[in-house]
Amino acid sequence: MLFAAGIGVGFVFWGVAEPVLYYFDTPMGFSPETPEAAVARLRYAVFHWALHPWAIFAIVGLTLAYVQFRKDRPALISSAFYPIIGDRVNGWIGKSIDILAVIATCTGGATTFGLSALQITGGLSYISPIPNSAVTQTVIIANVTFLFMFSAAKGVDKGIKRLSNINLAVAGVLLLFVIIVGPTLFILESFVTTLGGYITNVASMSLTMTPFTESTWLGTNTIFFWAWHIAWAPFMGIFIARISRGRTIREFMTGVLLVPSFLAVIWFTTFGGTALSLEIAGAAPIGDLVMNNVEIALFAMLGELPLSAITSFIAVILILIFFITSADSASYVLGAMTSNGSLNPSLFVKMLWGILIAGTASVLLISGDGGLSALQTASIIAALPFAIIMAIMIVSVLIMLGKDYKVEGTKRKKKNRKEIKAEIREEIYEDI
Repeated sequence: MLFAAGIGVGFVFWGVAEPVLYYFDTPMGFSPETPEAAVARLRYAVFHWALHPWAIFAIVGLTLAYVQFRKDRPALISSAFYPIIGDRVNGWIGKSIDILAVIATCTGGATTFGLSALQITGGLSYISPIPNSAVTQTVIIANVTFLFMFSAAKGVDKGIKRLSNINLAVAGVLLLFVIIVGPTLFILESFVTTLGGYITNVASMSLTMTPFTESTWLGTNTIFFWAWHIAWAPFMGIFIARISRGRTIREFMTGVLLVPSFLAVIWFTTFGGTALSLEIAGAAPIGDLVMNNVEIALFAMLGELPLSAITSFIAVILILIFFITSADSASYVLGAMTSNGSLNPSLFVKMLWGILIAGTASVLLISGDGGLSALQTASIIAALPFAIIMAIMIVSVLIMLGKDYKVEGTKRKKKNRKEIKAEIREEIYEDI
């Protein structure tokens, strides 16, 4: 559920497109279409989808899980501020925080909806005569909204969980197919090189800015992805907290940080590495196709492998289920946020939010440059205020953990003293 409801849509949309785009439009310090650019493109793709987004989600998720299940607070973003401002969280300050969280979640959800619709229509236009237009994208969103209602009616355990299991199985089959049929040795070498380069350079990449140049690369790539993840963080935080009850903090951090990050390295080196192998070898003009229509990147790559008609159809189904799962999860979280933190919001509220997000995504797709520019701008705008909220949440969770650690330490000391006294009494009794 973490993978499917989280950034599975982003993996599928950008898994091929991002490495290929960076091969031509390289980060600062690299020359386009060179071996160095080929190495950097995969490293930066993993950089955008591995530890950083999941660290963002983990901050919100851990804070909310702790205040819900250890402090008995409702499933609201404002609950995370209770250790700092106390009962004032029930007033206008808390309401303002929750409103910002709802706006950020709506924007993040609309961005995810829009990217899913773009890729589905792009794939359909690539394998069939269906046109890749705003009308088609709107129709796709409307159909998915109708389908997600059936999943929403089943609830988290039956609806989202079952869809997530199906989706992960389909994604796994597609991943193994590309590894086996594609340039296997190239993929394995890319995996090792990318993982090593990412671990070595993650700190420098995280702190790199371009103050002495007028490059817009960071703004259109790294900052956009981070903003999108921050806008998606209220949704992911509440959802992760909801499905993580009963876990220790160590288990939580391992499951939220390490496992998805490792999957990101595998996914991007497999799909992006295969596409770059075809481009560098001159076997297919994938670069030209991606530069003109980023949403068809996955299908252009699959088209150069055996059984392309079947795998392209599977890819469309995969994106469709990801779309439905994300819609269902987002509507659930928004329903909880607008139902005083209830973990079981009504079906009507969930459906209402699903329809509103779908409408927002449709408007953004129609308004911008192919829809993508409008989606990027909306994410960046919504992320700024919530980034400040996240910084305060870090302070909040540290306060709670610090206080509880002292309390537990005091209990252990008292317990130890009692045990020592009991042992002394037993020794005295034996001596007597």
